[in-house]
Amino acid sequence: MFKLAFKQYKAKSGSPDLTGVINVDDHDLRNDNIVQRLDISDGRVIQTMPGVKSPSDWRSYALTHHPGIIIIRNPFTERGRRYWIARCLRDYPRTPNIVNLNERLFDDSVRSDWWKQLSLCRDRAEFQRMKSAMRWTTFGYHHNWDTKHYEERMQSQFPEDLGSLCRLFASTLGYCDFKPEAAIVNYYPVGSTLSGHTDHSEPNQTAPLFSFSFGQTAIFLIGGRTLEEKPTAVYLQCGDVMIMSGESRLCYHAVPRIMKTRRPGNSPLTNEDADDADHDTHLVDMGLFQNVGDASFWEPFSNYIDDSRININVRQVLNIGDLKLGP
Repeated sequence: MFKLAFKQYKAKSGSPDLTGVINVDDHDLRNDNIVQRLDISDGRVIQTMPGVKSPSDWRSYALTHHPGIIIIRNPFTERGRRYWIARCLRDYPRTPNIVNLNERLFDDSVRSDWWKQLSLCRDRAEFQRMKSAMRWTTFGYHHNWDTKHYEERMQSQFPEDLGSLCRLFASTLGYCDFKPEAAIVNYYPVGSTLSGHTDHSEPNQTAPLFSFSFGQTAIFLIGGRTLEEKPTAVYLQCGDVMIMSGESRLCYHAVPRIMKTRRPGNSPLTNEDADDADHDTHLVDMGLFQNVGDASFWEPFSNYIDDSRININVRQVLNIGDLKLGP
């Protein structure tokens, strides 16, 4: 059932039937047995960070047939979305973080600082080749794609700003012990996919996964513990945060389709963005945070997400109480 649904939404020929894809904003929550509105702030006053709206303003939803799935509908300000897009493109694919670029196809300068070399490239064909080749970067604990395990010796520093972002969402949702220890940033050109899989390599399989979506819209499939269970399809749009916890933590999931729906990241900055100065500014790179408000600085990042999606996926690796991975 999972593979059939994946094939249906992936279809290149014709126009696939998308009437079954859930848009959480469109559901009549008064009479809905699929989507449930959540009040995750519960009246608490929660200190936020630059680029993130107050949790009391978050639009948060649960999928009733998939316990543990939480979708927070774009809790970022416009400047906040721009900041994380820029971080994912300019900074995260740099050495010592690991990228997917093949050493036989790209020289060291590209693999060590992909965005810089992409920005310097003036050959249209080579630019497109470099742009579309970048599919992922990892940091914190690096997943070993050969052994399907993490190793203590394979890790780079986890960014402080992303750690602060994850801890904000985790503590607001009640996961006060969550430690962001590994991340993969996926880069999806329109037309690309991510096949069905489970995330089961971490020794800690009870801590939630945090997923942050930017750029173009994805159709996300969430299924059950086996491929025989029919999945639910839901739209993940620019700025959406999804949490996989509890029963859904080890369920099959996939991205069968990236849809070019609009040009995200070009909304005018508002008073909401100006209010960001009132937050704890040491939690982000304030130079970059200010620069993304400048049209000429922002333009190359905007051009990238015009036909691409970026997803940050963060997880805890170690069990509570462990200080490192075993031998």
